[in-house]
Amino acid sequence: MISSVNSPNLSTFREKRWKDNITFHDNKTVSYREYRQYFFEESMSVGNESDMVTIPNMLVLGASVMMENLPLPLRKMMSTTFKTFKEGPFVTKTVGELMWGYESKLLDFLNTLLPGMMPFKGNFGLFVEFNNSNTGLFTVFTGQDDIRVVHKVDSWNGLKKVNYWKSEQCNMINGTAGQMWPPFMTTESTLPFYSPDACRSMELVYKRPGTTQGIPVYRFVAPKTLFANGSDYPPNEGFCPCRQSGLLDVSTCRHNSPVFISHPHFYNADPALLQTVNGLSPNEHDHGLFIDIHPDTGIPMNVSVKLQLNLLMKHVLGITQTGEIAEVVMPLLWFGESGYIDGPVLSIFRMNLVILPLVMEYMQYTFIGLGLGCIIGAMALQLSKKIDKKQGTFEITEDKEVSLN
Repeated sequence: MISSVNSPNLSTFREKRWKDNITFHDNKTVSYREYRQYFFEESMSVGNESDMVTIPNMLVLGASVMMENLPLPLRKMMSTTFKTFKEGPFVTKTVGELMWGYESKLLDFLNTLLPGMMPFKGNFGLFVEFNNSNTGLFTVFTGQDDIRVVHKVDSWNGLKKVNYWKSEQCNMINGTAGQMWPPFMTTESTLPFYSPDACRSMELVYKRPGTTQGIPVYRFVAPKTLFANGSDYPPNEGFCPCRQSGLLDVSTCRHNSPVFISHPHFYNADPALLQTVNGLSPNEHDHGLFIDIHPDTGIPMNVSVKLQLNLLMKHVLGITQTGEIAEVVMPLLWFGESGYIDGPVLSIFRMNLVILPLVMEYMQYTFIGLGLGCIIGAMALQLSKKIDKKQGTFEITEDKEVSLN
């Protein structure tokens, strides 16, 4: 069986972020919680939040995989429950309901029947946990004593490391919180950061220089090894059990739900994934992830983060709703988060970090030129005086010789 992906509904949401509970500590660190809220932008969207969309039913297909190892009678009972609540392998809801949640009588029943088994309570939605939420308590270094550690994470939710993964290295909380990095970068620098949404640290690598709105930047991108499996890239063995390269199994930090993240359209992934799903056409321009950094300050000028949410689907014996589904990692949706500095902040940034340094550089050469001109002028004047003095001495001697005769 080869699954198909149709052209997506392109919905745009404006994200509002703000920091709260900001507390400075004696060890030169500061703690904060960053909150986020999303608002639909109809003018930038194709369609609106009321458009109907059909996607695989995560409640049915996801729960089926989660219950795969339960006794067969329980699985049959669950299949009957799905049928009673008229839940099938696919669900059709509005964009807003799928994103931010909808009321599900099935979910309420399952939470009553199997408390703690299901990862959701109340409304069910793909991003129900993200809207009106925060990314946890970050404690980062201020860089007051050492600018090289500015914004580096000291702890997240009080933890120096997480326990989602199977190796010490994979559980490490590395780099910054992903909003700025230490200044004075070179082409050998990398961008390490901790992502609470991915439950792990990531690291981008330098690709090329460039300019963004007239400001010089370094572009950093996700290496092909970011989501590689342990066979292709041994340091990632701690993120396993692994499937094909290009997929990150985040079930351990997402309530054991069989979900994976990847680049959109399985960009930079094992080509075998493209053979199981029709309608995919990965390319760097549309599906690549990058951050443009001003190297002298470590401040992001232009950001484009794109990730895809995938669901593992398979036939589960005893649950008729799974039918004859062949085992496949099915893309549910992909999302892009982009942002750039503009307005008064950009003007101040360009003035202080581009125009003024350029003017000072020209002034430096101008002053050097004037200095050299003054030195050459003084030397020429001194040489001229010496020449005039020699000529005057010769004339006096000649007059004396004439008078003696």
